[in-house]
Amino acid sequence: MNIAADTHLRGFLDLEPELEDFRTAILEGLAEPRKATAAKFFYDEEGSRLFERICELQEYYPTRTECGILRDHAAELRRLLPEGATVIEFGSGSADKIRLFVQALGRPQCYVPIDISRDHLLDNAGAFAAENPAIEVVAVCADFTDPVRLDEVVPKGPRIGFFPGSTIGNLEREEAAEFLRGARRTVGQGGFLVIGVDLKKDPAILEAAYDDAEGVTAAFNLNLLRRINRELDGDFELNAFSHRALWNDAEGRIEMHLVSERDQAVAVAGRRFDFREGETLHTENSHKYGLDEFRTMAEDAGLHARRSLTDANDLFSVHVLEAV
Repeated sequence: MNIAADTHLRGFLDLEPELEDFRTAILEGLAEPRKATAAKFFYDEEGSRLFERICELQEYYPTRTECGILRDHAAELRRLLPEGATVIEFGSGSADKIRLFVQALGRPQCYVPIDISRDHLLDNAGAFAAENPAIEVVAVCADFTDPVRLDEVVPKGPRIGFFPGSTIGNLEREEAAEFLRGARRTVGQGGFLVIGVDLKKDPAILEAAYDDAEGVTAAFNLNLLRRINRELDGDFELNAFSHRALWNDAEGRIEMHLVSERDQAVAVAGRRFDFREGETLHTENSHKYGLDEFRTMAEDAGLHARRSLTDANDLFSVHVLEAV
């Protein structure tokens, strides 16, 4: 455990999380009977740039809708949540969202972003600290899906966890329940968790959000193959695969796949993998929840639903949960 000061940061806690090896994960996923990989591998430099474009698309409602909820319900959030709290963000994400959340609270005592990527974490935490000199900032390099003990590095007082973006939807449902239990331990009894959750809705709206007319999401999905070719000596032909997004009603999730357009063999890191025509590489799951469904899961994790905020069209939700 290493704590060091930065020009703007009050502290940096490095728990030295183990990073999943890209090569191992891709080779294991391609060897499965149903080929699959984790969505976190989308985000090389080009993937991150494409995702920023996705967030600006008309079809992709989650980002702007969640920001609208945080903005429109700022007064209610301030009423529901304690003053002078430590805000713990699980994942160092959108600067716009944490900015809106902090504005809604007034001025929290401390901000603690938790992220597994050191460089990304320190860049975002340093920028926030420079912009908000009156708020203490402690960056924590850790896997935010695991409970993190913060007693040594954050001031005493109330804690508010913040987990926007419906990132919980990328977790399998048991993993999501385990995250909620861990977040409850991190904020402690009497603490709060404010979490963005995408809602179940017309499948046509969901499928359009993940398969836009401009083809930006398709490029984002296919960029994974480009990354494999570059970093793992792969020979995927990008024009031999197509993007597919579909609603899986039985699992309550949107799935993204890369579909092989023909029978073909692909080499990655010196190994051969055969694809049949129509076979897919499953690249992402994004689970959606009903309001009552999510509140029940939160209650089972020891988090009482104080308030569920939604937009006028019931596309997205922000839940205020209290650890009991």
